[in-house]
Amino acid sequence: MSRSMHRRTFLASAAALAVSTAAAPAAHAATAPRVSTAFALPGDRAYPEGIALDPRTGDVYVGSYTTGAVYRAAPGRRTAEVFLPAGTDGRTTANGLKADRAGRLWVTDSTAGAGVYDSRTRRLIARLDVPGDAPRFVNDLALAPDGTAYLTDSTRAVVYRVTPAELAAAARDGRGTLVPAYDLTAVKDPQAPDAITLNGIVVDRAGRRLYVVDMTGGGLYQVDTATGTVRRVTLYGGDLTHGDGLELAHGTLWAAHNSVNTLTRWQLSADGTSARLERRFTDSALQIPTTLVRDRGRLLVVRSQFDKGGPMGPGVPETPFTVASVTGI
Repeated sequence: MSRSMHRRTFLASAAALAVSTAAAPAAHAATAPRVSTAFALPGDRAYPEGIALDPRTGDVYVGSYTTGAVYRAAPGRRTAEVFLPAGTDGRTTANGLKADRAGRLWVTDSTAGAGVYDSRTRRLIARLDVPGDAPRFVNDLALAPDGTAYLTDSTRAVVYRVTPAELAAAARDGRGTLVPAYDLTAVKDPQAPDAITLNGIVVDRAGRRLYVVDMTGGGLYQVDTATGTVRRVTLYGGDLTHGDGLELAHGTLWAAHNSVNTLTRWQLSADGTSARLERRFTDSALQIPTTLVRDRGRLLVVRSQFDKGGPMGPGVPETPFTVASVTGI
């Protein structure tokens, strides 16, 4: 999510639909993706941002950008419950969320760092802070198979890394620090000093490659976790401007483009150095999608409504806030 997004006028109606495929014109005749509501969130000021799927239980967690609350929806439930109330442990915003196989829920706080919780007891295991007073915007995170966490900073254009050993040490002390592991400043497109850049991040199944989106410049970057080498991924058929959350599975990359109400699907090359746009889907029913997660063949997409009285513009949101289910993309 961008704290510096300009207010926009959205003229598309809820029924407006645009589906395109870069690979073959015949795909225009393909069945259009379908958008429905997966579940609702409590409260009239939720303005959701992040989402996580618990691989053990199937529970889905959603974070509030405006209050820091975290909600949990059990499989099959149509309404989520409050898992962590607003302001828990001093957190005023919840951006990226991820659940790991050890029963821990990671929650980023753009203003400070991240908190790691026991998803069964809701106990704070450790708090991880960015040291110093310089501007920071800890945004999204990804978890590698070995338990290592990678977190983006949208202001500093760096990626932080927390290894399992570092988390264990932080858990003993209750606190730890986030130290940059990879700096993308010299590689990404030049932008204004106050621009929000790095946002969504994913890691491949081997834990060897990270993919990070630059929402302002529209680029995608690959980071080799072993060597630290950073390279720009060549994109064919489009770009990732306004790219927010990412999802990666078996070489297919999905992206949520927030302020343009769009989802895209890309096919990565075998070495991950290029990606080809396979489908682009735009619908105002996505309500400013900030991120997404794949669950049993569908995408669960966060409908932030940031343009309706949230950080992107004035107005009144539709309530309840909801998470969409999108099939066919």
